Amino acid sequence: MDDSLPTPSANFPRFPGPGMLDRALTLVRFLRARCSWDAAQTPQTLIPHLLEEAHEVVDAIQDQQNESLAGELGDLLLNLAFQIVLAEEVGTFGAEGVYRRLEEKMVRRHPDLFGAGRRQDWEVLKAKERSQGEGVLEGLSRGLDPLTKAHRIQERVSGVGFDWQDFHGAWDKVAEELEEVREALEEGTPAEVEEELGDLLFSVVNLTRLAGAHSTTALDRANRKFRERFERLEGLAAERGIRIEESSLEALDGLWEELKGDQEPQ
Repeated sequence: MDDSLPTPSANFPRFPGPGMLDRALTLVRFLRARCSWDAAQTPQTLIPHLLEEAHEVVDAIQDQQNESLAGELGDLLLNLAFQIVLAEEVGTFGAEGVYRRLEEKMVRRHPDLFGAGRRQDWEVLKAKERSQGEGVLEGLSRGLDPLTKAHRIQERVSGVGFDWQDFHGAWDKVAEELEEVREALEEGTPAEVEEELGDLLFSVVNLTRLAGAHSTTALDRANRKFRERFERLEGLAAERGIRIEESSLEALDGLWEELKGDQEPQ
């Protein structure tokens, strides 16, 4: 165990640190006092910047650009510090309150690490924390993309036992929903087709979750793989003097399969 960390116990001391967040807060206070743009910002006006920086952090992680990642994390830290300073200015909360709530939550969520009990499932612990009478699905962020929201909904209900034991039940559900999509395509209205496609997507998210993956990560990987292969297809077509927009699907599919074959492990 790292000797610099406190001894795990139910009443542990505050975790020590180099005070980097304090430096970020000081920087924001300096900017607020001396820059007209920074002084004019509110929590609401900074939302687009916060979202953009979060996405740029994700891009740097996925591209494995460590140098860029360090810079993007700094930009994200600045936005987090900005929100804390703005809250301090109106007296709603401060850095100490933010960190205290984080620390207390992590102790509750890891009772086995802090001598407060045995290890429990994360979602089960979160379900216990909700106020009496609060619905299992209350409090989900409205800003989540649909795939992530579906994943979180399924995690939430799993925390209260509404879940299959393994992926087999989810696999059967995907097959069931796929058949219902086929029936809707053949006989249903556009609204019925859309509804059944939504059910199919939801069931695929569930299968992905029970397989131990996350749908947004898996889909992003598939997007990247398709893009890389299609760009290679464009290059191969150009080498052979083939105009993609004038080619048949069969011809393009032949190039696609050729590229797939090149990527198969030997």
